[in-house]
Amino acid sequence: MAQGKGFGLGLGKMKELANAFQQAQKVQEGAKLLQEELEQMSIEGTNADGSVKVVLSGNQEPRSVEISDAAIAKGSADLSAAVTEALTDAYNKSTETMRSRMEELTSGLNLPGL
Repeated sequence: MAQGKGFGLGLGKMKELANAFQQAQKVQEGAKLLQEELEQMSIEGTNADGSVKVVLSGNQEPRSVEISDAAIAKGSADLSAAVTEALTDAYNKSTETMRSRMEELTSGLNLPGL
């Protein structure tokens, strides 16, 4: 019968596990701060001619929509397309902002799956 094997984790593995937990805790704390920061951000999206502007928070919460008289004058179909285009622009910018900030948060931590 083998002695001193415990759960099959040597001292080195336990140290790696402890380090991984510390790194995960740092990421969790950073993610909480990032979430608070994203809530305060305003990310603007516009359609191609700038006649519609949509503002989202960094976590994609709608904040405002501005529609110019020129956009309204084009009719409902064109207005719908312009609003959709501006919303898509704001969404894409917000998603890219979240992705890049998470990469900054996790860079150098060497966590599996991140």
